[in-house]
Parts: sequence; C-alpha cells; structure tokens
Amino acid sequence: MTERKPPGTSFESWVDKQIREAAERGDFENLPGTGKPLPGLDRQRDEHWWIKDYLQREGLSADDLLPTPLQLRKEIERLPDTVRDLPSEQDVRDVVEELNLRIVDWLRSGIGPQVQVRPVSTEDVLARWRANRPEDPGTAPATARPGKPATGQAPPARSRRWRRIIHRRRESR
Repeated sequence: MTERKPPGTSFESWVDKQIREAAERGDFENLPGTGKPLPGLDRQRDEHWWIKDYLQREGLSADDLLPTPLQLRKEIERLPDTVRDLPSEQDVRDVVEELNLRIVDWLRSGIGPQVQVRPVSTEDVLARWRANRPEDPGTAPATARPGKPATGQAPPARSRRWRRIIHRRRESR
C-alpha cells in the first residue's frame, strides 16, 4: 500500500481495489490464526474489560486506582494481617509509624476527596499483635529485645533511621 490514492477516485473504491488486488496475489492466505476465534471476544460482555486487561498487563491491583485516602483506609484495615508475622515489637512500631507518617502527610496536603482518615494508635496495634502472637514457653517474650524495654514499659525512642526520615520530610516542606 505504498502507492497514493489517485486524484478523482473515491477513497472507498480505491481501498476496495487494494484489497481485491492483495487477495488475488494471495496475501491473505495462510495467515496465523486463520479459522480460529478472535481472542478476547468473550470479554466484550464486560464493560470494564479494558481496565482489567490494563491492570493485569501492568501488574497492578485495583487498589492502585483508588484515591490516596481510600488506599490509606484499606491499609489500616489490613494492618493486623500486615504485622501478624513480624518478629519484634519494634518492627511493628516501625510499620505503624511509617503508615501514620503517610496519613499525616496526606492530611496536611489538603488535596483529594474529603474522606475521614486518622492516624492509627500504635498501642492498639501492639496489643492486638501481642494477643495474636503464639508464645513459645522455651523462648523469651517476643517483645523483649536486648537494649529495648519489655512490654508494659515506655515505648522505645525512635531509631536513628526513623529520625533521619522524619528530618528529611520536615526539611523538604
């Protein structure tokens, strides 16, 4: 189809002529997929097939399309499952603090839909984590770590890593 449409010829008749000549040359014979159903015809019944196809192709979940406050609320709902297998109390605290930092950042931004989201209580998450924790009588409590206070004492000071992260966030504003 390298030749140009001659002037004075209608576009439709010119295209029909090109197709007829290609068929006479045999360009349409032995094409891959000949005689097979077209892929994806069944998905045409679902009006959101193209979104689902895009998400699958890009390796995304439907949660990635949600606005930030709804993503945060879903993370809050999944928090007990997220921290369930963490080995130490400090790891649980770190996860909750990171989530709370993102919640506070969103609250301060003032953009997006007005969906109520509040920071999570670290102590409530820790209490649930401790309650769901299987205690092995032969080991020390999971909440006691060398140099860290045991359960019931004041929470440990933030690690240097978290202090650096918080400091960087404050400087960037």
